[in-house]
Amino acid sequence: MANMGLILSVVLIILSVLLCIIILLQSKRSAGMGAISGAGSGDTYWSKNKGNSMEGALERYTKIGGALFMILALVINLIG
Repeated sequence: MANMGLILSVVLIILSVLLCIIILLQSKRSAGMGAISGAGSGDTYWSKNKGNSMEGALERYTKIGGALFMILALVINLIG
């Protein structure tokens, strides 16, 4: 069991480094107070096709990586 905990810890470290890189690759969003009122958030071509772009892919990878990170940390906690 100690070997499994060590292997999962190494995987967690690698995942955390990859997650940091993915987050740093994302562009900055400076919506500010306009995001609250919905100003400028209409149905544009960009908002409809965001999932097919590089930014959409990075956002999806961030969500998946964050979920994997939390699950893996929980599993390591339960094993150790």
